[in-house]
Amino acid sequence: MSLELHNLKSSRGSRRSKKRLGRGNASGHGTTATRGTKGQRARQGGRRGLIQLGVKHFISRLPKMRGFASFKSQPRAVPIAVLTKFAPGTVVTPEFLYHRGVLARADDLVKLIGGGGKLPKLTVKVHAASQGARAAVEKAGGTVEILPSLDFKKQSSKPRPKA
Repeated sequence: MSLELHNLKSSRGSRRSKKRLGRGNASGHGTTATRGTKGQRARQGGRRGLIQLGVKHFISRLPKMRGFASFKSQPRAVPIAVLTKFAPGTVVTPEFLYHRGVLARADDLVKLIGGGGKLPKLTVKVHAASQGARAAVEKAGGTVEILPSLDFKKQSSKPRPKA
């Protein structure tokens, strides 16, 4: 027999009839109609108010986040191996690295890390550089310029007045 729209049948036991509540005690679901005895959940519309739990319950359900997460933006570490791909005389800036796909965002702070490796003569403008990375760039005849980062506000040299 071919399977067509006029002879489709649902499989046995897949379509259960709806449980008819509160239709007398003989039905087995009368009186309390499967809601139990008394309490907020037994009342009409009682479950809607249960969404708003107390603060203690809310806090106890949150995961325990140990430690401390700083909101200060950390510089992105860029290894000097990345600089070996660039032509001699190139000025390497955070924007340049962003357009080359090294950084995810153009406004990221950049720290040059790593030592050694054969580098072309480059002018590197970054927010920070390790001693080894700086030495490697300068050994190749290039220069490293440190850019000011906007995150770290300069502390006033004047002492604060006592209150």
